[in-house]
Amino acid sequence: MVKSMYGYVGDKWKKPDTSFKSPQKNRLILWRREENFLKVDKPLRVDRARSLGYKAKQGYIIVRGRVRHGGLNRHQIKGGRKPSARGTKKLTPAKNSQRITEERTAAHFPNMEVLNSYWVGKDGMYHYYEVILVDPAHPAIVNDPKINWISAFPNRRRVLRGKTSAGQKGRGLMYKGKGAEKVRPSIRAHQSKGK
Repeated sequence: MVKSMYGYVGDKWKKPDTSFKSPQKNRLILWRREENFLKVDKPLRVDRARSLGYKAKQGYIIVRGRVRHGGLNRHQIKGGRKPSARGTKKLTPAKNSQRITEERTAAHFPNMEVLNSYWVGKDGMYHYYEVILVDPAHPAIVNDPKINWISAFPNRRRVLRGKTSAGQKGRGLMYKGKGAEKVRPSIRAHQSKGK
């Protein structure tokens, strides 16, 4: 079977080269110095961006965001407790880092809607993602029958309701069959049904 150019690009990104002086290593060094939520000219992973709905036309932008990885910490409490009962270290967030990056990017660009996002790198401190944003009021988007669904009112702030691919995965909607009986229509709805 003949593989397309996007197929070869996707194969390279399955295990990116991060050796010393490699392009990816140099990118990560540069990205850490740059500001968060930086608008970029074009997607780094064009195969993944296209598969998630990106088009090189007006109304679409790509923003590179980052989020710190690792466990979360709470403030130290004043009362007397043994250290293991304090509950201040090794806290795991309920959402994955990709979803958190999408939500923070949406807050930074309030007039845009998040279409999707994909991973582009990780260093010792951050996970980096490129987020695809769409302007729902742009004439090029409103007049395009393939994407103008995002301009409808029910799709406002879709990222905050877990409607992106990362959000659906976090809600358990990517799983079917045995072991996934309690995730539809939602985990919360299934819990309230049993009461």
